[in-house]
Amino acid sequence: MREVKRPFFMFNPKSYCYGDQLVDLAVYADKVGQELGIDVLVTCPYADISRVAAAVDKAIVCAQGMDGITPGRGMGAVLPESLKAAGCEGVVLNHAERPMTTNGLVKARYRAKELDMLTIICADTAEESRMIATLEPECMICEPTALIGTGTTADASYIEATVSAVKAVSPKTSVLIGSGISTGEDVYKAIKAGGDASGATSGITAAPDPKKVIRDMIEACARAKAEGCV
Repeated sequence: MREVKRPFFMFNPKSYCYGDQLVDLAVYADKVGQELGIDVLVTCPYADISRVAAAVDKAIVCAQGMDGITPGRGMGAVLPESLKAAGCEGVVLNHAERPMTTNGLVKARYRAKELDMLTIICADTAEESRMIATLEPECMICEPTALIGTGTTADASYIEATVSAVKAVSPKTSVLIGSGISTGEDVYKAIKAGGDASGATSGITAAPDPKKVIRDMIEACARAKAEGCV
């Protein structure tokens, strides 16, 4: 498994963009990340994973979900081995738009671990963050579900509470602060307040100039890193 250095940045386009546009933005984010010394993660719809993985150089390509199954039966399910074969190095689990049962989450986490894939698990509250941290994922995305896509970011008290909850259980787990991130300043504030990383979706995809926003956000990570925030 490739080491991800803090602070890092995640471009999570969900299904807002795909195909050529996604490849173009992923390659650009990869280029800016290398230029500024910031690790970049890019999540992809399943059908785009192999294209994006072949196009980027250093960016870590992640799936937007996965099932904890093994090769064999599982019609319509997402097989971890197929993601790995497509060039996937990580997976996002339990996002608010693809919630998982506790049993399903545990199975998927350990299948990812077996395949040496970076596991990024989403949580809403500090209480949920503490519980999920017992799985010791490499990263957790802590974001208030109600703020996703609103342009309103989590306040400092939420960041402090969730980061403390995760680190108390799994000190090595990185905490990415999301929801409502739409500017470089949002990214900077999230990391300065205690996060190990940040990322965005519609803040990038809905912007008049997505590449400018990507650069602004990665530059914010670099600024936080230069100031010793992480």
